[in-house]
Amino acid sequence: MDIFSNNGRLQWVEAFIKGIPYARASGMYVTEVGEGRAGLGLPARDTWTGDTERGLIHPGVLSVLADTACGVAVGTALTEIEPFATLDLRMDYLRPALANQEIVCRAECHRVSRSVAFVRGELFQPGRAEPVAMVNATFMRATANTRRQERAGSAPTAAAPMSPDQAAASLSAPVSIEPSQVFQSIPADLPETLAIPPGRSPYVDFLNVHQQPQVDAGPVFRLPFKPDLIGNPILPALHGGVLAGFGETGMILHLVATNPGLQGVPRGVDFAIAYLRSAKPVDTFVQGTTVRQGNRVALVQVNIWQDDPQRPVAQARGHCLMPRGED
Repeated sequence: MDIFSNNGRLQWVEAFIKGIPYARASGMYVTEVGEGRAGLGLPARDTWTGDTERGLIHPGVLSVLADTACGVAVGTALTEIEPFATLDLRMDYLRPALANQEIVCRAECHRVSRSVAFVRGELFQPGRAEPVAMVNATFMRATANTRRQERAGSAPTAAAPMSPDQAAASLSAPVSIEPSQVFQSIPADLPETLAIPPGRSPYVDFLNVHQQPQVDAGPVFRLPFKPDLIGNPILPALHGGVLAGFGETGMILHLVATNPGLQGVPRGVDFAIAYLRSAKPVDTFVQGTTVRQGNRVALVQVNIWQDDPQRPVAQARGHCLMPRGED
């Protein structure tokens, strides 16, 4: 039996968004809700600018919004409240997203199997008829812990049917992260600098990305933890979209660092990330490798880790358009 209907579904979505620290901090809001579909908006902020010279939004901002909207669409497609997590996310950037303008993502969960949900969506800006980006994502239903309980014969804790009012109340209740839940965060013992000069990319400033010396293939970049980056306050864990945004940032900064004298900033063409495990509330690191670089397009792969580079929390790759004078 579907527990959502009419205002009940909208109430659940609004409560769900309010329960995500990153969504609250970024001002995300609901634009539309239906069975298996959802729309989320992000208000215009200078913070989201990735390239001040060309006046463009950072692609990582689009990834965070898309990941959240896709997750909401999965929730509205389910008949009972249950946990789910992003397996992978792919972004295709069709045209540049203009800075200091709102951005909206409309996502549709078009298939739900016993274990996996499949979602697709588009991102728009006001006054522009054509989408600026497209997203495809897959989500794993339930968690490993839930499945272990099922095999052991115990009832899954998150699968019990709830009324819309109960679901909304449980999700909208204030969630505080206790100090004991936050793992000690110790940056690598290496000299650091800011990844880029302040003001060049407000979104990179917002993430407070630091750069460490080049190791093997390229430099290592560090994302310092802060509570606003949390996506799951229950575990707690970093927002999957934040990991994607950091991965995209690392990909672009890798190209800048390994191409001295580059005139301008590379622009993302596509980006795909696979999530390997939940990211704890600690500092996170990324290092890129150039797979192939031509005159116009470069393919970069990045490894994202926390405690051990041999145990990444995510891996990603993407194509970037290398800058030319007229870009």
